[in-house]
Amino acid sequence: MTAAREQIPASDLQDADYNFTPRQALAGAQMLFVAFGALVLVPLLTGLDPSVALFTAGLGTLIFQVVTRGQVPVFLASSFAFIAPVIYGVQTWGMAATTGGLAAAGLLYVALSFAIRAFGTGFLHRLLPPVVVGPVIMVIGLSLAPVAVNMASGLAGDTQVMPRSTALLLAAISLGTTMLTAILARGIMRIVPILAGVAAGCSAALILGAVTGGPLISTAAIADAPWFKVPAFVAPEFNLAAILFILPVAIAPAIEHFGDILAISNVTKRDYMEKPGIQNTMLGDGLATAAAGLLGGPPNTTYSEVTGAVTLTRAFNPAIMTWAAIFAIALSFVGKLSGALAAIPMPVMGGIMILLFGMVTVVGLSVLAKLGEALSEARNMVIISTVLIIGLGGLTLEFGEGFTLAGIGLSGVAGLALNLILPKQRD
Repeated sequence: MTAAREQIPASDLQDADYNFTPRQALAGAQMLFVAFGALVLVPLLTGLDPSVALFTAGLGTLIFQVVTRGQVPVFLASSFAFIAPVIYGVQTWGMAATTGGLAAAGLLYVALSFAIRAFGTGFLHRLLPPVVVGPVIMVIGLSLAPVAVNMASGLAGDTQVMPRSTALLLAAISLGTTMLTAILARGIMRIVPILAGVAAGCSAALILGAVTGGPLISTAAIADAPWFKVPAFVAPEFNLAAILFILPVAIAPAIEHFGDILAISNVTKRDYMEKPGIQNTMLGDGLATAAAGLLGGPPNTTYSEVTGAVTLTRAFNPAIMTWAAIFAIALSFVGKLSGALAAIPMPVMGGIMILLFGMVTVVGLSVLAKLGEALSEARNMVIISTVLIIGLGGLTLEFGEGFTLAGIGLSGVAGLALNLILPKQRD
C-alpha cells in the first residue's frame, strides 16, 4: 500500500474522475489482490473454472465501466449468493444448463434496471422489503452449512479424502487465521482475511505432510499445468427448470447492489445513486452477470472488500478498477495459477467456509433488524417463518415433467407471494 502511494500522485489517488494512466497499474494490482480470495473461492466450491471466473470478473468490470461511463470505482466478481443453487444446479441439470440460468439472472437485473427507470426505486423496496430479503439471505447461508462442515472434515460425498483428525486440524488453522486477521489485522491485511487463511492452511499442510511423510498438497497439478492456457469456457444451455430455480436467488444480490452503491458513494462523497444513477449501475451489473453466465463463469456482484480497500487507500479514481480488470483477464490465461488453486487441500477451504457461510446468515439477520419492533408483528413473523422452513426443510414442488422448484428458489418465490397477497397488519 505504501509503495502504491509513493508511485501515484495524491491527485490521482483521490480524484474521483476517470483518468487512465500507467501510473495506476500498481494500485489496480492491489485491488485485484484484495478481491482475489473471494473471487476464486466461488468457482472452487461450485466446480466452475477459476480461470473463467477471473476472465469474467475482468470482463464484467469493464462492461460495468462502459455502462456507467467510468464514474463508479467498484470491482465486480463472483457472487457468494449463488453458491448453493449452482452446486444443486450442476448436480441436477449439468454445468451448461446451470450457467444458462445464471445468464438469465443477469437479464433479470437488466429488467429491474428498466423497471427502476419507469417506476423509480421505491417499487423495488415495496416488492422486496426486508421481511422477504432477510430470510432468503439467511436460507442461502444456512443451507450451505453441511457443505462447509463436510469440507472441513475431509469428506467429499461418501469418500473420506483425508484422515478426519488431520482435516479438522487444517480447517481449524485456516478458520482461526481468517478470524484473527479479520479482527486484529491492520491496514491492507484486514481486508484480505481469506488469503491469509488459505496461506496459513496450506503452510500447515506442507509442514504436516513433511512430518508424516504423506504429502497433503499435490504439487503435480502445478508442475503439469502449462504456463499459458485458455480458460475452459462453457457454452450455456437454456433449461426452463434451471432458469426458474435460479432466478429467485437473484433477489438478495439485487438488494445488496443498492447497499454497495450507497457505500461507495459515502466513501467518495459523490452521489452515484443519481449520477450515473442506480438504474445504470444495475444495468451494468446485469450485463456483467449475463456475460459471465454465457461464458461459463459465476454471476458478478460489486465487492464490498474492494470498497473497503478504496476507503483505506483513498484510491477513488475509477481507472484503477480498469487496471484491476486488465490484470484479472491476463491472469486467467496463466495455467500455473489454475494448477496452484486446484492443489489447495479441501479442509483448508472448508474451515474458511464455516466462517463465510455463517457471515452470510448474519447479513440476513442484519436486514431483518431493520424492521425494528415491526419484526414481532404477526404478518412479518408468518412470512419469515414460512420462508425459513421452506428453504431449509427440503420442500420440493414439481410442475409437470422435469421441472421442480425447491430450496432457495422456492423460499424466494414463497416470500414474494406472501408479501403480495397477505393483508397488512391491522392497527
